[in-house]
Amino acid sequence: MRKGSPKKRYLQGDPRYNDPSITKFVNCLMKSGKKNLAFSIFYGAIDLVTEKSGEAGLDIYKKALNNIIPMLEVKRKRIGGATIQVPIEVRASRKSALGIRWLIEASRGRGEHTMKERLAAEIISAAAGEGNAVKKRTGVHKMAASNKAFSHFKF
Repeated sequence: MRKGSPKKRYLQGDPRYNDPSITKFVNCLMKSGKKNLAFSIFYGAIDLVTEKSGEAGLDIYKKALNNIIPMLEVKRKRIGGATIQVPIEVRASRKSALGIRWLIEASRGRGEHTMKERLAAEIISAAAGEGNAVKKRTGVHKMAASNKAFSHFKF
């Protein structure tokens, strides 16, 4: 039997902005251990966002992430012979993880030429309240709202 839960590991800040949330984003963006490439993609996308919008790229990135993170989600629970979907509030750590994951998935599905351009375009559209990542959040919220009748089956 396990003696206790492992200690929480905290990330260091990134080289340019010294922000641990950016390091988390870059770790999720990274493929095959190529962290320097992931950092160059992220910083290039932030620079493109700054060029296109005329505002600070990091502020637009944070605004986009706030537009993506979900407040509610549904979990399946088996009651009797039926499986129902129970809406629950999302923990803070899971909120950011889902928002980051959805932003990366939506940017990878776009049609621009390079990943920097895809990520920059998705950040700009998410900050404006559009794009596939925001659609994903809206779909999750609609699912939770339609299953509000089962909210008394808490986990």
